[in-house]
Amino acid sequence: MDQAPSTRQLKVAREIQKNLAEIIRSRGMAAFDGALVTVSEVRVSPDLSIAKTFVSIFPSEKAEKVMGLLEDNMKELRGALGRNMGKQLRIVPEINFLLDSTLDYAEHIDELLKK
Repeated sequence: MDQAPSTRQLKVAREIQKNLAEIIRSRGMAAFDGALVTVSEVRVSPDLSIAKTFVSIFPSEKAEKVMGLLEDNMKELRGALGRNMGKQLRIVPEINFLLDSTLDYAEHIDELLKK
């Protein structure tokens, strides 16, 4: 059973989310094939070495391509995160990008409700 994240984990996760969102936003939509990329949540491991980063992508048809672009640019994004957060963290966590499908799910429920 997973235990609740510590206050430190939550604070680090919030900072990573804020910084990564800014880094991705600064790249512009063109870098992600015109898709809107939103960092919806970050969960940090208890030892702060891994950051599971949930991103939502609009339009969702571009999700696969954008996830590939994020994976390809992982080192660069982690480096930028390190430059932004270097003073706060000894080790910049490894970033694992995961697709946040809550938007798709909400859209699906909406479609069902309309029927």
